Amino acid sequence: MKKTFAAALAGIFLAAVLIVPAFALRSGAQVTAAMDLLIKSELETALSLLQAVYAKHQKGEMSLEKAKDLAASLLRELRYGTDGYFWADTLDGVNVVLHGQKDTEGRNRIADKDANGMLYVKAFLEKGKAGGGFVEYQFAKLGETQRHPKRSYVKLFEPFGWVIGTGYYLD
Repeated sequence: MKKTFAAALAGIFLAAVLIVPAFALRSGAQVTAAMDLLIKSELETALSLLQAVYAKHQKGEMSLEKAKDLAASLLRELRYGTDGYFWADTLDGVNVVLHGQKDTEGRNRIADKDANGMLYVKAFLEKGKAGGGFVEYQFAKLGETQRHPKRSYVKLFEPFGWVIGTGYYLD
């Protein structure tokens, strides 16, 4: 009976060591897939907002410059969840919107690198021009200086020549 109990205990231990981490990995992958779907959906919503503003320009209700100013203002304030936000960069890498950060908005970020030396804005532009996609990089959370792993989805809004993005932190 002691051997049977010991064997059963060993079996439970082995299952805990081998099977539980496998479920944890699957669960992590499911979380990533769910978050990817969320940010892609949120970005599509933001793009539809920009399209509505652009439509006003097309109808002659405002100049292209005024449409861009209105779109930037709306995008700057647009939020989802507890900390979801959007940013926009021109195809040349000049930041249009990023939390209303005056030291970043209007600055060319094409040469900005993350902690690993990745040119993340350049990656945004490449993915955006290719029809959209995900980019992983290191970026500081709002109000912090320490960089954290982040996964973002970006897509080009062609009428304004802006690559729009949003993302989530992986930690």
